[in-house]
Amino acid sequence: MGQVSASSSIAVAADPQRVLDAIADYQTVRPRILSSHYRDYKVLEGGTGAGTVAEWTLQATESRIRNVHAVVSVSDSMVTERDKNSSMVNTWTVTPEGAGSQVTLRTTWQGAGGVKGIFEGIFAPLGLKKIQAEVLANLQREIG
Repeated sequence: MGQVSASSSIAVAADPQRVLDAIADYQTVRPRILSSHYRDYKVLEGGTGAGTVAEWTLQATESRIRNVHAVVSVSDSMVTERDKNSSMVNTWTVTPEGAGSQVTLRTTWQGAGGVKGIFEGIFAPLGLKKIQAEVLANLQREIG
């Protein structure tokens, strides 16, 4: 199987830089916006912006659990989390939209092969989009 991806977006009534700063705040903001699918969240290095290293367990389904060791990089409009335990990459992109911002969270990973990979390519993005939408809605509420 090739690359699998899931993507969700939301409009936020805040300046793009303020939104980007909130997304890159792993110490204060991130723990407050994670959904119940996340547990054991902790910051290992840094806490704000590039160079931050954080860990968490993502339980997408009862049997689908991923231990993430994320290393963070930041550019002008993106926060990227690369999982050192897998091929998973989360990319948060913030762009101006009207008086506020558009935030897109995209997760990609190398899918399994064979029949398992076919099912993963169909069903995993659907479940992950629901988790992403919940986290984005929490971000929207957090920023106000």
